[in-house]
Amino acid sequence: MFRRSVQHAKRSEAVDRTRQRIEISLREVGQLFNTLDPSPFKEKDLDADAEEFIVSWAQELPGLDPVTLVVYLREVPGAEHSADAVETAVRHYFAYRAEINALEFSRMMKDGRVSLFIGLAFLTVCLVASEMLAQVSASPMMVVLRESLTIGGWVAMWRPLEIYLYEWWPVRRLGRVYDRMSRTNAELHVRRPAAERAVP
Repeated sequence: MFRRSVQHAKRSEAVDRTRQRIEISLREVGQLFNTLDPSPFKEKDLDADAEEFIVSWAQELPGLDPVTLVVYLREVPGAEHSADAVETAVRHYFAYRAEINALEFSRMMKDGRVSLFIGLAFLTVCLVASEMLAQVSASPMMVVLRESLTIGGWVAMWRPLEIYLYEWWPVRRLGRVYDRMSRTNAELHVRRPAAERAVP
């Protein structure tokens, strides 16, 4: 249900990049949140499709200033679903996601340090062993063994290099998006169908 609304939003509402707004069209406020989450409204998780839509657009917006989340509704929200309540819930959710992201980043850096230590130790052993074999014999088989040790040692460095060269920055970038959305402002606007508005 929300996915269709998201697709409609992408086509008709899109994002006003100059005003730093993300606009979504929904039937009612509940579509923005995970209906299976029993938590109080202000502590509910976002719907997975809603989060994906919001984050994907937030990543395209320049700068780090807070973003305004504009939600267009076809049904009038109840008092418990006011703009302030939605804003608090969205901020709470993305603040939580930012904390999880920070923990993930710290764990990744720790894994990188451990992998780097293991890789350097293994590479050192392989290079030392290769030099020792060079002093023992220069036969073709020994040359192959030496080259295998050298290659194996450098292969052990693949994981730490992958972390420090490629894996850390997407996680960091996503964390900045979560942090930015944890300071978002929310607006609710009711858009009744044209036929309903025309009824006297």
